[in-house]
Amino acid sequence: MPVSVPPEPVRLSKIVAEMAHCSRREAELYIEGGWVRVNGQVVDVPGAKVLDEQVTLDENAVAEPVVPVTIVLHKPSGFETWAEGRRPALQLLRPGTRSAQADRSGIRPARQHFMQECLTPLEPAASGLVIYSQDFRVRRKLTEDAGLIEHEVIVDVQGDVGEAALDRLNRAPVIDGRAMTPARVSISRQSDGVTGLRFASKGHWVGRIAQMLEAERLRIVGMRRIRVGRVNLAGLEPGEWRYFYEGERV
Repeated sequence: MPVSVPPEPVRLSKIVAEMAHCSRREAELYIEGGWVRVNGQVVDVPGAKVLDEQVTLDENAVAEPVVPVTIVLHKPSGFETWAEGRRPALQLLRPGTRSAQADRSGIRPARQHFMQECLTPLEPAASGLVIYSQDFRVRRKLTEDAGLIEHEVIVDVQGDVGEAALDRLNRAPVIDGRAMTPARVSISRQSDGVTGLRFASKGHWVGRIAQMLEAERLRIVGMRRIRVGRVNLAGLEPGEWRYFYEGERV
């Protein structure tokens, strides 16, 4: 049943504790889990002050800690994967941009889910798949095994790519004085003066592909990462995200 708040500012957690006959900590868990509404709007900050407003607790509410999650985002071109950037992709992670088509996790969004760090950096000008995670298992996999996980990137370049250039792109490059693991590079399409190149490589170093193509005097007109390990972009439009589903692995 809704409870009317007395005419003076009161902490939301106190109101919920009274209405649910529970401890203050349980009330905080209800609030942080997104189970509490103030005047019909979800408020997930326990310390929020309310005054002359109606507070309701979802009838299916459970007082459990918010579980760490992993999020897959289709980053549009122009956004940066580091949180301190001028246009961080992190700002795209909000309930309204969650993909209804691609997300089949059944997870209820919570504010803490969006306090994330990107574990798969991508060039600002590039678009495509990036992964954010709070799950220690996923974080460990993407950091400790970073050089073993295959990344698939589609790069459009202007003009034709000859056999000799393609052969050189498949050799182990030297980037910033460091010998890199060779990528598997193939032509995926050719049309309207543009050649699509498919790069499949273990690990992803920001700037590596650009340096390889610059050495061949090939101008990039578009770059999109479509896969990291076993995770792909299926169903995600640019700017949309989804949760990892149960049992999903990198």
